[in-house]
Parts: sequence; C-alpha cells; structure tokens
Amino acid sequence: MYIVEGTIGAGKSTFLKLIHAALSEVTVVYEPLHNWQSSDNEESLLAHFYTHPKRWASTMETLIMMYRVKEHIKEQEGSSGIKLMERSIYSGHYCFTYNSYLQGFLTKIEWDIYLTWFNFLIPTKCAVPKGFIYLKVAPEIAYERIKKRNRSGEETIPLDYLQQLDARHTEFLIDKKNILPELAQVPVLVLDCTKDFEENSEEFLAHKEQVKQFIYDQELKADLLQDQIDPKNLLL
Repeated sequence: MYIVEGTIGAGKSTFLKLIHAALSEVTVVYEPLHNWQSSDNEESLLAHFYTHPKRWASTMETLIMMYRVKEHIKEQEGSSGIKLMERSIYSGHYCFTYNSYLQGFLTKIEWDIYLTWFNFLIPTKCAVPKGFIYLKVAPEIAYERIKKRNRSGEETIPLDYLQQLDARHTEFLIDKKNILPELAQVPVLVLDCTKDFEENSEEFLAHKEQVKQFIYDQELKADLLQDQIDPKNLLL
C-alpha cells in the first residue's frame, strides 16, 4: 500500500482519479470525506471545527482517527496488489491533530487521550505503507484552489491554517521529525504540484512516470512480486 499525502487543496483526489485512469494495475482508495464533511440537514463536523475549533477539534480528530484506522486495516487485510490510498492515519496525526494541539485547539488532557489511542492502535494494528507520495504545493496556491473548487465546509479555511499544515507536512514527510521509527524508514516521493496537472497533460505525464518508477523501485526492493510476475512488466 502506498499513501498519497498533501495539504488541503493539493489536488490529491484529482491526482488519484488521473492515476487510476492511466494505470489500470493500480487500485485507488479515496479518503472517506463524507464521514466528517456532511450530515443530514445540519452543518458538517468539519464546518463546526473551522468555525469553533476549540470546541470541536477533539471530537473531530478522534472520529477521523477511528475511520482512518478502520480503512487502513480493511485495505491491508484486503486483496493484494498495488494500492494508492488518499491521505492516512499518519498525516491525520502528525499534521492535522498535532497542529490543533500546537494552536491550542486541543487541551493537554485531550491531546494525551488522543495520544493514548494513537499509540495503542497504530503501531500494533496498522502495517506501515511501502511508500508515501507527497503532493507538495505552496499554501497560497492551495488557498486559491480551495476557493475555486468551493467545496462544502471549506469556505472559512484561512490562509494561515494552510501555512501551518504546510509546515507540519514538511516536518513529517521531509524532515521526518519526531515520528515513529518504522515510519522514518518509509521512502517518500515528493512531487512539485505547483502547476495545474489536471489541465496540463505534460505535467501529469511527468508525475505519472515518477510514480511508476517509484512503485517499481519499492516493489523490487521488497521482492514482493519476484516470483509472480516479471519485474519488467510492473507498471512499465
């Protein structure tokens, strides 16, 4: 399993849609946003968080961790093959929840409770991915994309929040600062997504080729497919 990471507005869903169309060998698992971005005739939990973060951060982050752990376990125990999953329990923790704690949205008690669950569930129940694919984009560009797509619940996202998330993603995926030891060994492919790859076919083609080579390299290193198919045929 490989995980596609990136801040809000980086283009993860679009990227995975295009990858899925271009690489039939890959199974794509989209982020289950509906679990926290919508509700029946009421404002979504995510919208509540953006409006009143100190009140809703603990509730939302605990709920999201639960859904991400369930999805992670389901995919790691499911059918074999090459899977690309949109976002993860790891960025949920190291980027979003940790940032909420740093900004004072979570109290020390709430953070400690969250950490207790994270340290119980993640190292014992969730296998580390084979690799991370990080769609890196400047916060200012992500901000403009968010406004353009006008997704429900995201209307009030401020630029400074995206700047904070950008810093957390750098610490997690590039600096590998204060993360689980086993995660520090996971390779990371960083893709510069400053340019619009949905409208620019050449830009997407370059990204696709890097993804193919990245997966090819990791599969060979792990010898996962050595006795089953010719490595020369793997996504190449």
